[in-house]
Amino acid sequence: MTCAPAPRLEIDLVKLSHNAGTLVSQLFERGISVTGVTKATLGLPEIVNTWLQAGVSGLGDSRVENIEAMRGSQIDASMTLIRTPMLSQVEKVVALANISFNTEMKVIRELSNAAKKANSIHKVVLMVELGDLREGIMPSLLKDSVREVCGLSNISFVGIGANLACRSGVSPDQRNMGELSALANSIDSDFGPIVEIVSGGNSANLEWALSGADTGRINNLRLGEALLLGCEPLHRKAIKGLYIDAISLVGEVIELKEKPAQSWGKVGQAAFGEVKSHGDQRTITQAIFALGRQDIDPDGLIPPPGLKILAASSDHLIVEVEDYFEEIKVGSEVCFQLNYSALLRAMTSPFIAKKFKTYKKD
Repeated sequence: MTCAPAPRLEIDLVKLSHNAGTLVSQLFERGISVTGVTKATLGLPEIVNTWLQAGVSGLGDSRVENIEAMRGSQIDASMTLIRTPMLSQVEKVVALANISFNTEMKVIRELSNAAKKANSIHKVVLMVELGDLREGIMPSLLKDSVREVCGLSNISFVGIGANLACRSGVSPDQRNMGELSALANSIDSDFGPIVEIVSGGNSANLEWALSGADTGRINNLRLGEALLLGCEPLHRKAIKGLYIDAISLVGEVIELKEKPAQSWGKVGQAAFGEVKSHGDQRTITQAIFALGRQDIDPDGLIPPPGLKILAASSDHLIVEVEDYFEEIKVGSEVCFQLNYSALLRAMTSPFIAKKFKTYKKD
């Protein structure tokens, strides 16, 4: 088989299956299901089917377009739109997603109208603000929203959810997760047993969820980064027992030269607004890779020992070659690890190929 050209993402489906299966099993013991978040992969069928086979209970994405692509690939799973729908897309949301996360009554009323026209029932989870200050209804106003949602035709209120650690870095803990559980209990007390889903958050919830703490009513987590990269977002630490190298980025060297480390001439802003400092008088071996900010977040790349990332423009990644483990030359391919930001951009780039690795059973 001809190898995919560089730059390319090398995606090990066996390791991804292990990561998903491990977390599904561990969280099942805590009474928590896993929604696999597909946004960083653009809903790639190879990854999605791997997760489903490993036991994730459903799929979640923030983009209707990704859900549409998965439906087009005949992915048979419950799908949740995990970003508040745009008013301009309510018809598509009703047609493609089983469930949507919501915070705005105007949007939910339009979902109701769209579902009525489509002669269907659309399920709604209301998101609650617990301190991170991204999306969410203030807790004191939640019951009023539940009451109104329950009065809409062709809409089924199925639960509540929260998101932490994405905007402000607020950590999930016993206090805020306890508050979410208490809100679920209070809704059931006032309206009857209508809360089926209590979605506690994302990969940042894993430290809390697996700590042995009382998980209360939390029965679902939405996991993306942990499944893909084997780490948790709060401290970017590897999760015990998971692979952190299931996905890597391969780049190709297009220039290799000895150059001064310090630029010369009158200096203004660089292409992306940086102002470069002076002072390094060395001569270095500088390699340029056919990668740039249009493809990746350079701050999220982790080079192998002996390479040091210096800068990136739109199309060039500039690296100092220190003491690399093998001879490097023009045409050499080098493997980089990625954080979530770099992975997200690399998956989105049309200029980065994807190669899936599997192992044949004996």
